[in-house]
Amino acid sequence: MLEAEKIKENWERYREIINTSFPTRKDALNKMYDDLEDRMVFMPASSMEHFHNAFSGGYVDHILRVIECTEALYFTWTSQGADMSGYTKEEMLFAAMHHDLGKAGFPGDGNEVYQVETSDWHRKNQGKLYKTNANIPFAMVPDLSIWLLQEYGVKLSWNEYQAIKIHDGMYDDANKPYFVARSAQAKLKTNLPVILHHADHMASIIEYERWRNYKNGTPTKSVEKSKATKSNNLKNLAENNPDVETAINDIFSAFKTE
Repeated sequence: MLEAEKIKENWERYREIINTSFPTRKDALNKMYDDLEDRMVFMPASSMEHFHNAFSGGYVDHILRVIECTEALYFTWTSQGADMSGYTKEEMLFAAMHHDLGKAGFPGDGNEVYQVETSDWHRKNQGKLYKTNANIPFAMVPDLSIWLLQEYGVKLSWNEYQAIKIHDGMYDDANKPYFVARSAQAKLKTNLPVILHHADHMASIIEYERWRNYKNGTPTKSVEKSKATKSNNLKNLAENNPDVETAINDIFSAFKTE
């Protein structure tokens, strides 16, 4: 569902975000992405066509959309008076970019997670376009995401670790203690994991709707934020966080010209 030029453009934007927003970690991150580039450029975001972005280039497209949704939700929560303290914008962006990194699989040839489904029956009757590589260890996506970052020497803050670890929210029973706190002390100290979960969910639903409309022959409605809205959002973010002004300007400049 993506043209070759769009896949290339998305990957270039993805790498640019790495280089402009994580100055102390970009070398380690670039080493990881250099190693995994051949598979990550073309890998899907899921295996079933009715899940989300189960097509070539779908993963990077999904991550870029999660970043946009995270930004939108951050400003929505802020405008409604939510307490946005306790984490930095770099942490928010880092978690959004790497929450699904584990879908890339393990380093080394043949260690990718997604492989093209060759069974016509499964493709036609189940919509299963990709199968899971049976030759690699089973791992939950958040766990493998964190392992990959550690394997390449990329340091994580606690906020980033927690947001990535529990970004699936209540879809994973193991996350329930974090989201259903029985005491004030047990409640999440920041709303970052909630915002990331909502952003991921929002992006996935949008991608499902785009697939549904495509299957039904219904044109997908393209909704672009106005330049004024983007400019005001960026201005507010930079003013509140002058230490990341340059990085944020670089990150979202690509979205301003779409």
